[in-house]
Amino acid sequence: MWKPGGLTWRVLAKRVWSETKRDDVFGRAAQLAYYFLLALFPLLIFLTSVIGLIVGSGTGMRHALFAYLSRVVPSTAFHLIDSTIWEVSTASGAGKLSFGFLAALWAASNGMGAVTQALNAAYDLEETRPWWKQRIVAIGLTLALSVVIIAALLIVLAGGKIADLLATHYALGSIFTVTWKILQWPLALAFMLLAFALIYYFAPDLRDQHWKWLTPGSAVGVALWLLVSFAFKAYLHFFDSYSKTYGSLGAVIVLMLWLYLTGLAVLIGGEVNSEIEDAAAKRGARDAKTKGAKSPRARPNKIKAA
Repeated sequence: MWKPGGLTWRVLAKRVWSETKRDDVFGRAAQLAYYFLLALFPLLIFLTSVIGLIVGSGTGMRHALFAYLSRVVPSTAFHLIDSTIWEVSTASGAGKLSFGFLAALWAASNGMGAVTQALNAAYDLEETRPWWKQRIVAIGLTLALSVVIIAALLIVLAGGKIADLLATHYALGSIFTVTWKILQWPLALAFMLLAFALIYYFAPDLRDQHWKWLTPGSAVGVALWLLVSFAFKAYLHFFDSYSKTYGSLGAVIVLMLWLYLTGLAVLIGGEVNSEIEDAAAKRGARDAKTKGAKSPRARPNKIKAA
């Protein structure tokens, strides 16, 4: 998969760009941004409620969570998120925890269904799974990604404290603590790559797949997401015209744009995997699938006109 299917990187980039336009990736990313927006606030309510119940509302864990979030999210959008969550999460409780979890699960599973449709389009597949199986896959993926996200957050937010406790309890010394604090960032990145890999493996209606911890699509997706996030944030830092033009609505527009770019990164990563596997199958790779085929041994079932 890393060769990339016998294609040069330039040819691969041209094919991905062509398929991105053909599969209406830009339009589908806008659809994902809508679902991401619906899921974002319930998810943050759930996370802040969990933090309040576990470590207490008087700790600085919530502030640490939003401090790391502010490094990726554009500042205008971050202030909107921070103020909204502060208003609705002044006190943590079981009812709010349940509501946040259920609302986030439902909205995020709808978004995962939209991701499935987009990735099926990338592979030229017709969805044949029954609706209940699609919903189970969407909910299962949502739960799995939630666990991955929470694990990554724990590593970043509480990794230093965990390292100090382990070093003290097992007399590991200061070298272990320093090493852990350095490795926590590559570990957090590994969890992001795992999240993308889970989406690309389970979401499309493909069969007889071989699990790969790292694929070119997941690497490109994560790298593209980080790149556009920091570039968009830098642009808004120097040329923030949305607030001047739209007033208080500028924060909402900036947040939607960032969510749009996030969905775009996920879908482009899927297009990369699709093009590489199609090229590899045409070159005779036994475990690769051509577009429209759900398994290496299946015949393509095209659903789009060339």
